[in-house]
Amino acid sequence: MKYLTIDSRSMSRVWNLAWPMILSNISVPLLGAVDTAILGHLSSAVYLSGVAIGASVMTMLLWAFGFLRMGTTGVVARSQDGGVEWLLRAILLAMALGILLQIITYPLLDNIVGWMNASSAASPHAVAYLQIRLISAPLALVNFAILGFFIGRQDSRAPLYILLAANILNILLDFLFILGLGLGAKGAAIATVCADTFALLMGLFLLKRVNPKIWKALKKCLQTPQFQPWIEWKPWLELLQINTDLFIRTCLLLLTFTFFTAQGAAQGDSTLAANAILLQLLMMTSYALDGFAHATEALVGESIGKKSKKLFQEMVNAAGTWALGSALFITLLLIFFQPIIIKLFTDLSSVIQQVNNVYWWLCALPLLAVWSYQLDGVFIGAGRSRQMRNTMFIATILIFFPSWWLTRDWGNHGIWFSLFLWIGARSLGLLAYFRYYTVTDTWIKK
Repeated sequence: MKYLTIDSRSMSRVWNLAWPMILSNISVPLLGAVDTAILGHLSSAVYLSGVAIGASVMTMLLWAFGFLRMGTTGVVARSQDGGVEWLLRAILLAMALGILLQIITYPLLDNIVGWMNASSAASPHAVAYLQIRLISAPLALVNFAILGFFIGRQDSRAPLYILLAANILNILLDFLFILGLGLGAKGAAIATVCADTFALLMGLFLLKRVNPKIWKALKKCLQTPQFQPWIEWKPWLELLQINTDLFIRTCLLLLTFTFFTAQGAAQGDSTLAANAILLQLLMMTSYALDGFAHATEALVGESIGKKSKKLFQEMVNAAGTWALGSALFITLLLIFFQPIIIKLFTDLSSVIQQVNNVYWWLCALPLLAVWSYQLDGVFIGAGRSRQMRNTMFIATILIFFPSWWLTRDWGNHGIWFSLFLWIGARSLGLLAYFRYYTVTDTWIKK
């Protein structure tokens, strides 16, 4: 029964770390929601469809490298020296990957949009959106590393300042570029590039305020080739090993959501637009619950670094309690405020009809998905990324795609049913791993 104990101090500690992350996390899908709402009230659904395709592709491209955030959080949280060297490694890796992403992706944009089953009317808007968004790809990846560093240090205020300020700027620029200047999909992309740039500048500023030694270490790194942390291969190997597992896991996750969007597109612009709205709501739910997962990453990492079983147990139980209660609250909001929520996103009758057809799938997901989100935080903090990779592989390859194949005649309900099973498989898989390490008492390595 020791793994079920919860005390008020642990609950308070989790909440103090989680609430800034919840606010900052919600600002990310809120930005997408504002894009969706503005475009959803334009004269045609093709603008919303084009941005839905472009944003889905951009999310896939950038979050394939989401390991830069997760991996950095884990190694910094377990570090006993502040994690500055890990941050510098992550920034260099992010810059290199961002430039490589641009070089590879630009010539393939037309083909990528074609693979997404975009209609002939929506395709030009999607391509235009992507051409602009790719400009800030290296900056976005460096932002991942910086956010991961702050979270690993249990500094949740800095990500709040960065993401909230950048996304408010993005929203304001959306109104200017989309409605004021009539730039449509291009306006949404330009606004996001400006926000990415601002977020990086603000992140660098906050790094200097938090720890001025970061800049001294960077200067030493650039001026002295013999600087030990950069010629030792073992730390790089550890970082790459963790990041490889997370990279595969994230690619499978994004493959699922991208395929989901493509199947909606194949059923017409109204279905695609409806799924875009529902996915925005799902993202808002997941980002909110991820605030507790991020707190778990940092606190579990601390307990692993200190080799404290007691701290590990307390933090996992407290964060899980907060997350479950929040998931129940979100579910009730989705159920009781359905008409208001949908009207905020669109007034197109064909889209509203499609949203209402599958809305109850969305309502069922928070209480199912909360377990996978929360256990992701446990496994990232503990540095057990391979288990996350294995679970995601089983859920995607053995559950999601076979389910979609068998339910193709169900229309949009089939793809939502498959997503439901996929999320459930992720939760069950991680729970099985968690149970195994708990029973064998091997979370804290000797």
